[in-house]
Amino acid sequence: MTPAASFPDRETVASKFAGASEADKSYLSLLMENTAQDDSLIDGLHRYLDLAAAAPFLNSLKLESTGLWIGEAAPARLQIQLMEAAKSSQHPAYLAFRTGLNRSGGLERAYPAAAI
Repeated sequence: MTPAASFPDRETVASKFAGASEADKSYLSLLMENTAQDDSLIDGLHRYLDLAAAAPFLNSLKLESTGLWIGEAAPARLQIQLMEAAKSSQHPAYLAFRTGLNRSGGLERAYPAAAI
């Protein structure tokens, strides 16, 4: 018995992050609604960031806007995983994504500071 291939694969998810059209964002939003797809989403995000880091031209504005969008669109259960992905490298591509993610305020909305 062969193991089932994960759907969607990380290449598909990475291409949706790279596309950034409304149809691509709708596809990613649909993935974020299903908790069973969380691993595929995060794997695809890592692939997208790795490809951006290896690209000859760094489009930091696009990476920042992707971080901003996903930080605003992602549910609370994904916010920590998104931040971990953004902090997994010191490459400027990851830094640009992290900047957008921080600007979105998603982590603060998901886990507000305690009033002491």
